[in-house]
Amino acid sequence: MKHPTSFLLGLAASVAVAGCSGYRPAPPAFHEALYQPYVMDAGDRLRITVFDQQNLSNTYSVDQAGYIAFPLVGSVPARGFTANQIEQQVAQKLRQGYLRDPDVTVEVDRYRPIFIMGEVGAPGQYSYVPGMTVQKAVAAAGGFTPRANQALVDVTRQINGEILTGSVVTSDPLLPGDTVYVRERLF
Repeated sequence: MKHPTSFLLGLAASVAVAGCSGYRPAPPAFHEALYQPYVMDAGDRLRITVFDQQNLSNTYSVDQAGYIAFPLVGSVPARGFTANQIEQQVAQKLRQGYLRDPDVTVEVDRYRPIFIMGEVGAPGQYSYVPGMTVQKAVAAAGGFTPRANQALVDVTRQINGEILTGSVVTSDPLLPGDTVYVRERLF
């Protein structure tokens, strides 16, 4: 072998490239989703208040099919709708023979959970808190293991019905329903 240093450099470069093959930068939609109005999905719990109607005011969960079961009017679609849109739907259904001019308010009582897997102390399902970052989620899951890659983590997120995965830094914000996967570091 004439040039052992060039062979070693080539080998090191191929190892480095192979190690990076799992890296997928987060698509632009990841960051755009942070500035869109929050839309409901299965697992969210809503606090719905109908002014002067104590029997109708309560918390309601969005079921697996994406609906809430509301008294008098039955199923109300919630998946993919904002709180304001759900307010309008409930009020419209209540106007159809139940209340003359219902004043309806919808707030998120509890967001759907996030999931944390991989090189963390206690992988599992965790409650989402508004303003949660990857770092805060990892802290809730017992922190990084000694083998964890602490620079980048993979986040899987559903955006407009499409499931996307990308690598993000730990200071990136999370959204309800996200799945965080902490990979093992290479060295």
